[in-house]
Amino acid sequence: MIVRTRALPALILSLLTAGSLALPATAQAQARPAAPPAVAVEDTLLARLKAIPGLSVVSETQPSGYRFFVLSFTQPVDHRHPRKGTYQQRLTLLHRAENAPTVLFTGGYGLAVNPTSSRTEPTRLLDGNQVSVEHRFFRSSRPDPADWNDLDIWQEASDEHRIVQALKTVYSGKWIQTGASKGGMTSVYHRRFYPGDVDGVVAYVAPNDPVNRSDRAYDTFFDKVGDAACRTALENVQKEALKRRNRLVPKLEADAALNGQTFTRTLGTADRSFEMTVLDTVWAFWQYSSVADCATVPPATASDDEIYDWIDSVAGFLFYTDQGMEYYAPYYYQAANQLGWPELKFKHLRGLARYPGLYQPNSVLPAELRSSHDPRPMLDVDHWVRKQSSRMMFVYGENDPWSAERFTPSRNDSHLYVAPGANHGANIAGLAEPDRQAATATLRRWAGVADVPPSARNTPPSVPDDDMLPVRRPS
Repeated sequence: MIVRTRALPALILSLLTAGSLALPATAQAQARPAAPPAVAVEDTLLARLKAIPGLSVVSETQPSGYRFFVLSFTQPVDHRHPRKGTYQQRLTLLHRAENAPTVLFTGGYGLAVNPTSSRTEPTRLLDGNQVSVEHRFFRSSRPDPADWNDLDIWQEASDEHRIVQALKTVYSGKWIQTGASKGGMTSVYHRRFYPGDVDGVVAYVAPNDPVNRSDRAYDTFFDKVGDAACRTALENVQKEALKRRNRLVPKLEADAALNGQTFTRTLGTADRSFEMTVLDTVWAFWQYSSVADCATVPPATASDDEIYDWIDSVAGFLFYTDQGMEYYAPYYYQAANQLGWPELKFKHLRGLARYPGLYQPNSVLPAELRSSHDPRPMLDVDHWVRKQSSRMMFVYGENDPWSAERFTPSRNDSHLYVAPGANHGANIAGLAEPDRQAATATLRRWAGVADVPPSARNTPPSVPDDDMLPVRRPS
């Protein structure tokens, strides 16, 4: 933050700096301007935020070197028809300086119930401000009543556009957008519809599914990831679990009953939920684990408890319950409607799986939210990214199943990097050293930052790093 003070007369300043003449005490008092009270500077920022139409300051804390605000912003429920009403969208602001770069972090999901300060990798690399946005229809950022037809990629991009335009009245530096997974996809969609809002995008592990039924890339990924022994062990665990479902489903039912969780509104039965979890196990393993974790996979001869407990630790049996799906309903609605989803063949489970077509988003949605898929939005975005986009960076993990279908950047100052051996937590820091240096230099160039002082590159203890990924079991 810049604190402006009175300029010293040139003669007095030269004498003071040279140290050749001691001024009388009265002259020293006149020459040394009093620093403005810190509270006055803080009130200036607060006043500027409160002056933005529709923006409310919910709370403020002051972690080391920053100010952290929880904010609420009035948004149209339908940007095409503003008279339909408004809703309150939650966001947070990590403030460092009004002239520093600002990172727009679109998580693609909801913010924590009680948000706390954190820094994404681009924010840390740029030593900048950060605006974190809760996606419409997640947590409290949901219109009431909710018309789910208003949940699409253009409406959310328009939410972000209004936020950026509003906060640019305060923050004069360059803007960079970022996000991981669905948040990375969200950052791409915003760039597609409002390419002038930010000066560059860093999208981490962002899936791209332009032709949903042509998902051979995912099956090819699972045929090659890791080594043959690990792939065989994982497939055997799935097979054994399905063979033992008569003994393992009662365990799931008991766990659900103990935790007050049900299956009636989404998957329908514990048996369908069990199968969905088993189908998801290998995906979840590679999404969150590494080659080193192959040693933990239980053998086909393992006991029922060992197989159940291992799958539970990897995929979470209570994830596919009514309560587990409630938080994620907006994501699965978007996947069914526009985003697409991985359609895997599961050839090794033929004769064991009971529910053909189960592994898709409509299976986990309440009946009233199920919809047919419209491929046009993803085809449009894919074409635009390939042919017209600029200043876009994509970072993927070599062993991340979500990275099997990637965006292909244009040649307009855009880039794609793959982190060796990385899972869904891939980032710039995990790239090979030449790629890490190149990606960092590009990001700083886009943000107008020549370099960041070494003291700013490490996150202060009170502002932890944010991996930008949602937890699988939200609290």
